[in-house]
Amino acid sequence: MQDRRPTIEDVARVAGVSRATASRVINNGRGTSAEARSRVHQAVDRLGYRPNPAARMLALGRTDVIDLVAVGFETDSARFGTNPYLSRVVAGVLSALAGTDTHLRVRLLAEGAAHRSIDEIARTTTQGAILVNVPPPLATRFHDRCERVVSLGATADRVPAVEARNAQGAHAAITHLHDLGRRRIAAVHGPAGNTCAASRRVGHLDAIRATGLPDITGDGQFRREAGYRATARLIATRPDIDAVFAASDLMAAGAIQALTAAGRRVPDDVSVVGFDDSVIATAVNPPMTTVRLPVEEMAAAATRTLLDGGAAARWRLVFPVDLVVRASAAGAAPAGTT
Repeated sequence: MQDRRPTIEDVARVAGVSRATASRVINNGRGTSAEARSRVHQAVDRLGYRPNPAARMLALGRTDVIDLVAVGFETDSARFGTNPYLSRVVAGVLSALAGTDTHLRVRLLAEGAAHRSIDEIARTTTQGAILVNVPPPLATRFHDRCERVVSLGATADRVPAVEARNAQGAHAAITHLHDLGRRRIAAVHGPAGNTCAASRRVGHLDAIRATGLPDITGDGQFRREAGYRATARLIATRPDIDAVFAASDLMAAGAIQALTAAGRRVPDDVSVVGFDDSVIATAVNPPMTTVRLPVEEMAAAATRTLLDGGAAARWRLVFPVDLVVRASAAGAAPAGTT
């Protein structure tokens, strides 16, 4: 059996059940006991069995589906469209699915409970899955069970990914603020376990080392309220800051609110640069200078990769980013102006 791909008959034999029972368990059918389901799942894991997507579709009588698996966005499930990043991901996926018979299924998983759902999604996906904000151990686990997967943003080394030059974008943002004459630039970073946030942190640190700037850092969670709180703390501890780089537009919007609440003028007293170029960047006042992350294009590329049959382990497709200059970042106002 080591020289060929395990079959459903192998699973049934190892689990000690009939082929029909093994098929019902694998395809989430009814009429099986908890003990039989447990034995079949154990056999699947032991053999490394991966159901054939086409065979599964014929058995279930359903069409192709791409699963969008997002971890940590569960609080937005009731108002999905209000999360600018996920909205852009969905728009990109749907643009690539237009004219095909493949449908999109969105799976929003709570951060603490995602491990309980990953195996089931990997077993039941047909055309494949796009992972968003899935931690490396869970992404690896998914890939072990279903090779038809692409992560949106780098995660575990073996998992195929579409990613952006996040470090380069953060470096460009800090350099731009430095070129404007800002010398006390604070950075509000994203969550430590997020690989995109980690790359932006690297770009920030490289830029301040190159320019000789101090390391003034706060931490957020890619959310507006986190950006507000982090900036308020930075103002309290470093009232001399003259610029803020926030690693997402949501956090940058919160930073602008915190600065305004503290009586700081943006951009005269404190310049602000975000990251994403989401709809928020043009909705805030003043309009936000930001690093454009090509989310729709990346999501479409991930989708087309799955439609074409998936990608090999360690495959990477890297997109460039661009600095978009607007009114929230400018040179310091001359002394005595209002």
